[in-house]
Amino acid sequence: MKFSVLSSQFTATDRIGRILGVAGLGVAMLVAGCRQDMHNQPKMIPQRGTDFFADHRGARPQVLNTVARGQLREDTYFYTGVVQGPNGYREEMDQMPFPITMEVLERGQERFNVYCTPCHSRVGNGLGEIVQRGYKPAANLHDQVRLSQPISHYFYVMTHGYGAMPDYSAQLTPADRWAVAAYIRALQLSQAASTSDVPAGVQVRNLSDVAAEEGHPEYAQPWALPATAVQAYHPITSEGTPGMAPANPADPKISIPASKLAPAAQK
Repeated sequence: MKFSVLSSQFTATDRIGRILGVAGLGVAMLVAGCRQDMHNQPKMIPQRGTDFFADHRGARPQVLNTVARGQLREDTYFYTGVVQGPNGYREEMDQMPFPITMEVLERGQERFNVYCTPCHSRVGNGLGEIVQRGYKPAANLHDQVRLSQPISHYFYVMTHGYGAMPDYSAQLTPADRWAVAAYIRALQLSQAASTSDVPAGVQVRNLSDVAAEEGHPEYAQPWALPATAVQAYHPITSEGTPGMAPANPADPKISIPASKLAPAAQK
């Protein structure tokens, strides 16, 4: 009987030892997994210093004589729309940096209708929807000034803005800006085309007849300037000024006081 009691006590003690051994092993493994190696990573944190470099600066300057991937821009004309002229000045050119295809024109038309028509209208006469809501008339792409501009001028204006027009470099990629410029040229041709521009064998129809057949004869009428448009002075002589800005004509009448006239002129 005494032997049985000792055996039972030995068995209970052995079990407790085993449990403590397993628990100790688990604690050891847990402690080993709580090292700070993954927490204290040797990485760069913005706007913080670092011990990795001798100057202790985390923000590193760009490596000299290197170009980041995707920023080579070797074709400067494609990205700027200007070339270095013989006189040292940047000059616009009347040429595209890539061939004009029907796909390019369709892309240019789609982008033009999205971003340009609110101001310039679908036909490019500068009487878009915003004019009917109190804004100044935008540039008429069919006047002599715009017709004489080289095609890269439109790319440059879309890139940097002009007058009251903001730049659209964020909305339009360089390729899209060139596509819009190409479509503007096609739009200009469409509004001033003659029968000699039509290929042989193609029937030429009057716009008034087509508009009447479609049930919208007003489409063939001249576009009138809405009464709500902000216009500094007569639209034929100039473009006016930015919407809601003080009238400040670009070609005001110059008046010289009599006291400043030459003696011969005073006589």
